[in-house]
Amino acid sequence: MEKIKNVQVNYIDYGKKDGEVFVFLHGWGQNIDMMKPLGDAFSSNYRIIIIDLPGFGKSEEPTEIWTLYDYVDCIHELLAKLNVNNPILLGHSFGGKISLLYASMYPIKKLVVCGSPYRKEIKEISTKTKVLKSLKKVPGLNRLEDFAKKHIGSRDYREASKLMREIMVEHVNLDITEEVKKIKSSTLIIWGDQDEAVPLECAYELEKLISDAGVVLYPGCTHYAYLEALKKTINVVRVFLES
Repeated sequence: MEKIKNVQVNYIDYGKKDGEVFVFLHGWGQNIDMMKPLGDAFSSNYRIIIIDLPGFGKSEEPTEIWTLYDYVDCIHELLAKLNVNNPILLGHSFGGKISLLYASMYPIKKLVVCGSPYRKEIKEISTKTKVLKSLKKVPGLNRLEDFAKKHIGSRDYREASKLMREIMVEHVNLDITEEVKKIKSSTLIIWGDQDEAVPLECAYELEKLISDAGVVLYPGCTHYAYLEALKKTINVVRVFLES
């Protein structure tokens, strides 16, 4: 835990201590555990940092309404305390939007975003029921369904507090199109063609907005494509990082 912006922020820091730093940011209503299967896959060669975003997991809620910029400031301050510069970033959904904004403001080595909104009018999947329903749509996902049931605590999927609902409104209404255009880092965009939370068209729009970006489409996968096809994600990300 570190106290950042008057909020206790929970994170895990493991893997190859002298390796390049790989930072993972989860989606709305989720927690560290939804990113750990990916982090574990890269822990032999990278220093892994996975963060419970404020308001989720074991991190405290912000004490006031935070904008997406406040979340970026929080991540940047935490990484500075951990002596991290120029990290690799991977974010899903809400965490992906934070990652996009972070990459437009601070130097990073590479960026991976999965089902990440960047403009207004994007639906958020924020309840445990919807997550599990989403995972059930893809054949052979009993293992992941069990994983979600085991690792997503009731605190993360309870009805959001008034403050968190207001933060969500801030997030959903924030259009960062102009900021995204400033991203110079090589960017991998992972998307499921059955994503009902963030339209597939957003993936290809992001690809055009970012100077060095490419889309990898997952047929038959949903908003949780990165987990639904975990082995594929690990392989695709590994090739991207080594290229």
